[in-house]
Order: sequence, then structure tokens, then C-alpha cells
Amino acid sequence: MSEEETRKIQFTGKSTYIVSLPKKWVGDLGLKKGDQILVQRKGTSSLQIVPYSTRTKRESETATLEIDPKEQPSSVERKLIALYFLHFKTISIKPIKGRITPSQRTGIRNAVKKILMGSEITAESSDGITIQILINLVELSVVGALKRMLLLAKSMQNDALLAIKEGNTELANEVINSDDDVDRFSFYITRQLAIAIENEHLLKEMGFSNARDCLGYRLIIKNIERMGDHAVRISKDVLDYKKPISGKIFDAIRDMSDFAISVIDDASDALFQGDIDRAEQAVTDAQNITKKEKRVMDYLKLNIDEEEKYRIRRIVENTRRIAEYASDVGEIVLNMNIEKIIKKPKM
Repeated sequence: MSEEETRKIQFTGKSTYIVSLPKKWVGDLGLKKGDQILVQRKGTSSLQIVPYSTRTKRESETATLEIDPKEQPSSVERKLIALYFLHFKTISIKPIKGRITPSQRTGIRNAVKKILMGSEITAESSDGITIQILINLVELSVVGALKRMLLLAKSMQNDALLAIKEGNTELANEVINSDDDVDRFSFYITRQLAIAIENEHLLKEMGFSNARDCLGYRLIIKNIERMGDHAVRISKDVLDYKKPISGKIFDAIRDMSDFAISVIDDASDALFQGDIDRAEQAVTDAQNITKKEKRVMDYLKLNIDEEEKYRIRRIVENTRRIAEYASDVGEIVLNMNIEKIIKKPKM
């Protein structure tokens, strides 16, 4: 049976219109006589029928998290993140006894501000804190969020190298602080993927052809998140040594970084376009990072003090990882799209 069927609207009684549903579709969805369906109006020209039981019920529910006053703020934060992934719209945090401690309240505020995208504290007292997740699926798509996350991670890497060149501790601190924003995008995308996996209708609405693609995206955002982590490590070098690296050595490091970023750009474009050939090319190109790395390491044979050699080796290691992540992204894109090149048997 095709994905479309033509049905006539019939009139019954004095004021009711009815339409029949294909029997196979009803059976495939596990519906039976007497089950409820949800009829929604979509804009001015469409109607949508959704099985009532497949609604994302948690979207309209409140989760209550009871915490012990002796519990560490980090433990409360982890539980709050777990509830965020379960896509509750409202999370209420209450003490089992006594009051929420000042350190716990600070930890909750920091989590809302720095980690949980789209969340706001709507009520707060020593007796409890209420958090609402205000962002919805339409406002920021998974692809849109991933593109912004990638752009931010690349900007962090470029700024980290600029901080190295200038010995700029202020810029290095900005890169380190930007890592919170990368993490926020990561948590948000993970939350949306969890919603998609549990609801077939929303899966299609988000642009995924199957649940397996959600796993691919989850692995990819982890790689982008790690890219941001390496930019942070490079920035911490500036804070540790407070002196620049410049000249031909820096130019070689910059060339290596630019190459790694270009490869992850290609791998990401392959993802967005579903382009297997481009993904394969990104995997192949990523291997050339060793040539860029060798050029940097050749400078270490010159008369350079041991401290600077150590710094350069660490920067090179963190930069090389970006190309490795690009290769990982390319392989994931291949796995997600391999069915496109399977030769179908003749009927």
C-alpha cells in the first residue's frame, strides 16, 4: 500500500462528517476499534491524524525531583540533566526535608544558565525551585542547532590559536567560557533526538528518515563537542605559560589547524547533503593531517628550548584530533547513507 490514499468525506446524522482509514494502516499502528486518535489542524490547508497513545506525553507533564540537603550540587545537576533528556516541560526540585542549600541553589542556577538550553527558572525559594523548558521543536531544528554548534566550535579553535600567537589571556578565557555554549547545544540536540526516537511522527517532522539516523547525529555531536574541548586545552596553554608562540612555527600550526577545520567542514557538509562521495573524500583527506603535523614537528629540530617544544607538541596533538574527528564524522555519514548505493535486485 502506498503512503497516500484518497478517501471521500461522508456526512452522517445532522452535523457530523466522517472519513474512513485504510485497514492496513490502522493495523500497522496497533490500533483497534474504540482507540482514540488526535485530529490536529495544521495551518489553513491541512489536517493531521495522530494515534493518541503515541503523543509525547512527557511534554505536558511535570517531573518532581526530591533532593537531600546533604546531596552534592554536582549530583543534583546530573539528575537535572537526566530529566532534561527525558523531555519534561516542567521540572520541580524540592528538598526531602529542610531546605535547599545555598550551594545546591547555585548549582541549579548554573545548570539552567550554562547547560540546559531553552530552560528558565520560573519560581524559586528555599522550599523549592521550578524550571520550565520553553523552547520547542519548531524554534530550533536539530540541523540548525548542529550547524550553530559547529560554527561555535570552529570559532573557538581559531580564537585559541590567536590567543597563542598573541599570548592573549583574556581571549583564552573567552574560549574556555564558550565551551559552556557548545555543551548547551549538545544537551539540547540530545534531548531532541530522544524525543524523535520515541515518537515516529516527530521523527519525520524533524527530518529523519529512521531512528538509526538519530544515533548517527548523537555520535557526530559528541565529536563536535570534543573539538571544543581541544580548543579549551590549547587556550589553557596560554594561561599556563603567558607568552606567545609566533614566527614560522606558528604559521605551520595555523596551517595544520586550517586544514583540520576544512576537513571537518567537508564532513559536515556531507552530512547535511547526504553525500556519500564527499563523506568518503573527507575520510581520505583527514589522513593528510600527518603531513601538516610533520612540517610543524620539523621545526622542533631547531634550537628551541624544551619548554616550548613541550607546548608545541601539546598544541599539535590537540589540533590533530580535529582531523581525526572529521574522519569519524565522515564514516558516520557513510553508515547513515550506505543504503543509497545498494544495488536493488531486479523485480
